[in-house]
Amino acid sequence: MSGARALPQSKEALLKSYRTRLKDDVKSMLENFEEIVKLAKGEHDTQLSRMTQCEQDTYEMHVRAANIVRAGESLMKLVSDIKQYLILNDFPSVNEAITQNSKLFRTKQAECDQKLMSLRDDMAADLYDLEEEYYSSLNK
Repeated sequence: MSGARALPQSKEALLKSYRTRLKDDVKSMLENFEEIVKLAKGEHDTQLSRMTQCEQDTYEMHVRAANIVRAGESLMKLVSDIKQYLILNDFPSVNEAITQNSKLFRTKQAECDQKLMSLRDDMAADLYDLEEEYYSSLNK
């Protein structure tokens, strides 16, 4: 039997997929950046003319820059997924918030009940006084 703190299989698989996505995206960003730096050095011995080589390098830089942007967007999506997972599965803090709200509303309910009872008592006293005045008056 593994420890009591062992994660459920699905949760463990999900966290592993998050780690994998993180590593893949960071690796992609790093590799593309390194290749852009290599292209910027311009030390190529090819059979292409200089203008053709420049155009090819420019195109490759654009593609690699787009790959970096895609990896960055994927990282932002990963952060969003992790936040959503934390919000939806953080039961202790959700339960604590519910308990605090419950206590707050119960105290407010008790205050309202006390005020209503006081108002009822005041109205009953006033009604008694008015009835007494009405029944003791000569103009019925």
